[in-house]
Parts: sequence; C-alpha cells; structure tokens
Amino acid sequence: MLSRIKIVLLAILAITITSCEEDFLDTTPTDAIAAADAFANEENMQLVLNGLHRGLYSQSQTIFPGGNTARAGNHYWVPLGDNLTGGLIHSASANNLGWRTEMQWLSHTDPFSLTNEILWYHRYNIIAGANGLINNGTNGSLTETPTLNTILGQAYTYRAYAYLSLIQHYARGYLIGNPSADPGVPILFSSEAPFTSAPRSTVQEVYDLIEADLDEAIRLFQIGSPRPSGGPDTKSQLNINVAYGLKARMALSTGDWQTAADNAVLARDGFPLMNEADWLSGFNTNSLSEVIWGSNVIDAETTFFRSYFYLASNTFNGSQIRNNPKIADRRLIDATPDTDYRKKAFIIDAPNTNSSAANGEGGFGNDPNYTDEAVFDARVEELYATYGLTSRFNLHPYMHFKLKNKNPGSIDPDDVIYMRTSEMYLIEAEARAMLNDIPGAQAALDPLGSERDSAYDVSVYNTQQALMDHIKFQRGLELWGEGFGYTDKIRWDEGIDHAADGGSGASEILYQQAYQVERPSVNDAWIFKIPQAEIDANPNLGPGDQN
Repeated sequence: MLSRIKIVLLAILAITITSCEEDFLDTTPTDAIAAADAFANEENMQLVLNGLHRGLYSQSQTIFPGGNTARAGNHYWVPLGDNLTGGLIHSASANNLGWRTEMQWLSHTDPFSLTNEILWYHRYNIIAGANGLINNGTNGSLTETPTLNTILGQAYTYRAYAYLSLIQHYARGYLIGNPSADPGVPILFSSEAPFTSAPRSTVQEVYDLIEADLDEAIRLFQIGSPRPSGGPDTKSQLNINVAYGLKARMALSTGDWQTAADNAVLARDGFPLMNEADWLSGFNTNSLSEVIWGSNVIDAETTFFRSYFYLASNTFNGSQIRNNPKIADRRLIDATPDTDYRKKAFIIDAPNTNSSAANGEGGFGNDPNYTDEAVFDARVEELYATYGLTSRFNLHPYMHFKLKNKNPGSIDPDDVIYMRTSEMYLIEAEARAMLNDIPGAQAALDPLGSERDSAYDVSVYNTQQALMDHIKFQRGLELWGEGFGYTDKIRWDEGIDHAADGGSGASEILYQQAYQVERPSVNDAWIFKIPQAEIDANPNLGPGDQN
C-alpha cells in the first residue's frame, strides 16, 4: 500500500533540520542520521520531528518519490479551500500552475490529477513519520521524560491533523452523510515499508482515531515540557493549544457542539486578539499575537513561485498575481460596515488596469468606475505607492491587501499561518449557536466583533438563525484567504453561486462549471477523487473504492 510513502526520516533527505531550541540549531540534514539510530534518543527523535515541521511547507519532490515542484505542501493546501469555493476570486486567466484548474473544479474531480495525488501522499507521509515517533517512543526502549512526552504529544497531534485533512477531502462530510457506513480513508499504523493497511475505514472510525489521538496528545502535553517562547520559529512546534484547536475543529465538523466550544476556549488561551495595525500588516508572520500555530518558512527552504503568497497575495512579484490580481466576493465586502477596519484591506475602488481582465472592463475607457483619466491614473499611482507595487502589477476593483509580503514586490518567503485565536472565537460562537445558547454565542462573538468594528452591537443577533447568518459572514471576512471555505461549505451544506444577489464579481466564462455548484449533500463532486495510482497499487483498494 501507499507505495510512494517513505518514513519522513528517509524521504526528506535534502531537508535540513532546525528547531526552536538552541540544542537543535545546527543544520544537520536528516540523512546524517542512520535509520537504525533515528529513534535511539530524544535528540534524534526531535530531528525527525523537525523534519515533519519542515515537510509541511517544502516542495513535494523533497518529501516523497514522485512529488512535484508545482506543489509545496501547505503553501498550496491552505489557500486551496478558498480557491475551490470562490472566496479567493480570479480576475483574469493567467499563469496557471494548476491554480486556475483548481478554481474550475477540473483537478480534484480527476483521479489522475497532481493535486489528488500529492495531497494524499503528503498527508500519509506525515502519518508515517508520526507513526515512527509513536511506535518507537512507546515501545519501552526509552525512559519517559517531559521532553519525550512533548515529542510524542506532537506526533499524536500530527497524525490527527493528517487524518482530519484526509477525511475532510476524500470522504463525504460527516454532517451530510452516514458516517458509520460511509467509506473514509485507510488507517495506517505502520512506521516502515511496505506500509500495508486495511481497506478504507468508515468515516466514523477515522474520526474516532482522530479524537483518541488528540486526547492522548493533550494528556502528554500536560505532563510534557512546555513549548519555548520566543520568535516565530517557536510556533512551528505543536503544543497543547494546537491539540485543543484541532479537537475544536474536529468536533465542529461532527456536530459535537459542546466539545467544539470547550476546546476552542482552551485553544486560544494565551493568544490575545490582534489589533488593527497587526490585522492590516499582512498575515505574513507567526509573530502576530493570535497565531497559535504556523510554519516558520526559512530562507533556505523558500519555494519561490510555489508559495502561498504567490498564489494568493497581490503584492508577490509573480505572474500569477501580476496578471491576475485576486479579488474578494463583492457581496461580502459591500456588506462590511465602514466602521469595521477589516474593510480597509479590500480596495473597492481600485482601477481595473488589466486589458485581459475577465470582466472585459480593463483599462481606462472600459472601467465604468472612472470617467476622468487623470483621476484613474492618480488612483493607480496612489495604490502602487501605498502597497509597494510597480507598473508590472495589474489592479482590479475589490482586490485585497489582506495577505501581503513582508517585502512587497519581492519573492521572499513568508510564514504560513494555520491556526489563530479568531477562528477559535468563531468556532465557539457557532457551536453555542447550534446549541441554541443565544447568550453564549453572543458572548463568544462580542470580543472579536468589538475589536474589529467600532460600532459593533452583538445584541441585534438574537435568534439562532440571525446568529448563524452573522457567524457565516464573520468567518467569511475574518478568515478570508486562510482556506476555510471548503470545509465550511461542506459543514453548512451550501453550494456555490457566483450569480446570486447581484453577483460575486467572478466571470462565468472564466469559472465555467464552478460558477454555480450544487450543495455537497446532493453533489459528490465535492469529494476529492482517490489517486488512481493508489487504487492501482494498493491491494486493499479496488475500482469500487473510487469516490
């Protein structure tokens, strides 16, 4: 089974290992550790764990045989959720690298696609590496110490994270299906080749494993060494807050509302909400106060034109962005009060400078928002100066500057953020709303809403329906571009309709079959296809296992 999986220790031979602790601030590559010695002591296990950290954002050919330079781990997978569901809107047909193909729903629906293959094998490589740490760290050969407990806590958290990603992409949504019978993904406990497994477990069985792994991770973190404090590199190390946050996400997706609310509160402890200056600073560093977990992308492992910011940030100096500035759904931005400082990140009146814009309104004379060329040109120059752009960058109405490079106009690497305090407030609010706990949901929303909007009044959302509508708005705005659109729509059983309510601003010609998509409960195209290579190679999977 899983013929491309090699244990992380062996698979990412080219990846240098670093850690947030001085003891590991050498640049020892993983292939400097013999396989037999990889789990011999805590120091070597930490190096293997650091390989997992680095593997989250490395180009996939450095992770496993058959990987491809066009996919760089979570640089691709994080924004994919918003690209697929029409939150991160393309304004033109530009340099592709698969990004337009994803947007048009031509990739995850194809069993031979690079995306289906790479996501599957990337997540199972995380599982194989975590299994190696768990199996060798719990076999009695090592003395239990706080450091070992923390290493194992991270390993269990990683395994849960990978299985949650797999089950949410390659199986029917928990709340819209029959989890006790719906096929999930194979469960793998092996830590060495040939990585044989049972057939596809049910969705319920996979979620049961995720919950058990997170509970064990939390137990181990409670008796382990705390995560060091310091710079953005420390937040690449998983800790108890990350485990609580993943448990909150898991419980939200299964409708275990009380567990979701309780764990969301625990996850955000110690990570205060950002203020206006921080929120508008670009989401490019783990140093932001409310970042609970993220990859600290180092210069030596830059992915250049495969990075998150290349795909999603309008300040990155790459053709995907220069020729195709990403815009937000204008229905979302128009609904945002002027008193909400998040609205400043979306430039409603940006001139349309792209003669190849999909809406056919590019260039002065075609842009209906400008009748005076001098005003058009002045606004262009103002935006260039404000955001560090050059004349090579096109502009477009409703373009965003939420995600910005630290060094705008460059191709420098930036951190990839995975979990923030704001998400945890929103999870708690949704869970309490679903419990019909109106005061509890309002209390969860108020800190976030009041920080972002000077005129915020949570009391107007005083029914379950009003709260849920508002929570959906808040998630769409607060978490825009951070990849939650796909799992949100599956949980809420909502389709995609770029034409409704005045339109999103997306082009029907460009979006093709993805311009309007039926809701997940009646449309299995939401489920990613299992890689055909996996079905061909795995004796426990057959043609009937294809989604």
